[in-house]
Amino acid sequence: QVQLVESGGGLVQPGGSLRLSCAASRSIVSSYTMGWYRQVPGKPRELVARFTRGGMVNYADSVKGRFTISRDNAKNTVHLQMDSLKPEDTAVYYCNAQSTIAIFWGQGTQVTVSS
Repeated sequence: QVQLVESGGGLVQPGGSLRLSCAASRSIVSSYTMGWYRQVPGKPRELVARFTRGGMVNYADSVKGRFTISRDNAKNTVHLQMDSLKPEDTAVYYCNAQSTIAIFWGQGTQVTVSS
């Protein structure tokens, strides 16, 4: 069983930045496809950013140019740098790890973008 723990969420003004972190319970970052998703109440969970098997990154159109996903294999962590935040980015953000046979989710961290 893999545990994922997100941190870094909070309240930020429009145009501001936040950096989310996801810590894994063991060394999985290099073995699993890692990504970030978000969910607004009443709506489906949606992809924000995800590493591909080929080492590329898929970003949602709504965050391209503003968000950057990264990973630190030595520390078993993945990050999501969020810049130029908009109120529409308000959601619960979830860390995701997926292999060919399993998928894991973090508990989620709230991001609120408001004046």
